Amino acid sequence: MTKKIILGALAVAGLSAGAAAAATLDDVKARGNLNCGVTTGLTGFAAPDANGVWEGFDVGVCRAVAAAVFGDPMAVEFTPTTGQTRFTALSSGEIDMLARNTTWTFTRDVDLKFEFTGVNYYDGQGFMVPKALGVSSAKDLDGATVCIQTGTTTELNLADYFRANNISYEPVPIETNAEAQQQYLANACDVYTTDASGLAATRATFENPGDHVVLPEIISKEPLGPLVRHGDSEWGDIVRWTLNALIVAEELGVTSANIDELVAGTNNPEINRLLGTEGELGPMLGLETDWAVNAIKAGGNYGELFEKNIGENTPIGLSRGLNAQWTDGGLLYAPPFR
Repeated sequence: MTKKIILGALAVAGLSAGAAAAATLDDVKARGNLNCGVTTGLTGFAAPDANGVWEGFDVGVCRAVAAAVFGDPMAVEFTPTTGQTRFTALSSGEIDMLARNTTWTFTRDVDLKFEFTGVNYYDGQGFMVPKALGVSSAKDLDGATVCIQTGTTTELNLADYFRANNISYEPVPIETNAEAQQQYLANACDVYTTDASGLAATRATFENPGDHVVLPEIISKEPLGPLVRHGDSEWGDIVRWTLNALIVAEELGVTSANIDELVAGTNNPEINRLLGTEGELGPMLGLETDWAVNAIKAGGNYGELFEKNIGENTPIGLSRGLNAQWTDGGLLYAPPFR
């Protein structure tokens, strides 16, 4: 009797888990669009253009997921979120995924009940100061006023760094990057600290970017990536493997320019599996066989997205660095498509 009860309970639990796993994908399909949480505006990563169309590196991940599900990269509604509101928006179901320069940490993954689906940018926290301040190191910032976004890992990193170096600072709390930029340029703070990529993006919008310097110290590890809610493994798999598809496409030389030719078939089995001409990877995700083709076409492979939005030939001017492919000495490494 006891054994039957236990088996019955396990069966019910299994059914419940299966139902939960399909929930988000079903909701997204029924709605007809993806709801994606992004920043309130960070040039190169997520910001509306002059026509109100969202674009940027993080936006590209959202559009790739929409393309994987619907075959249409424009089937996305973007929800701007701050450091304070982003997690509430995700946990409440207001958004289906968050792609907002958000750091993967233990407590966010475990305590807040989120699931990070990979890293799309390896970053670290830095400091920007006016060149006129005459500062060449973060260790020279004793007594400085520092603009800091609330509800972020940068708050804790800042406190830890200054404490470890026995120097003091006065925080100037801000909610958004736009507010930080305004306060910094108005000299309400001596220093702006955030992820180094965010500093580069912010400085690129200044009238005189050369009047400001990013100090050499990087004081933290900030693996940034998309995340979803706990308890929905199927949806997590879709977001995870869409990002992986963009990464491995670059590694394998699959681009938005040559993908139509490659879909006709190649001598590389992994490319064929990625593009759906061999195997059944798409249906395993509950998607069409050409899901990855659509995701890559949405904005290009990882390298194309990077170069178009934040690369060295853009005003932001970021080098690949840690975000180069593993074959080029970077950290980008997608699991095999097999």
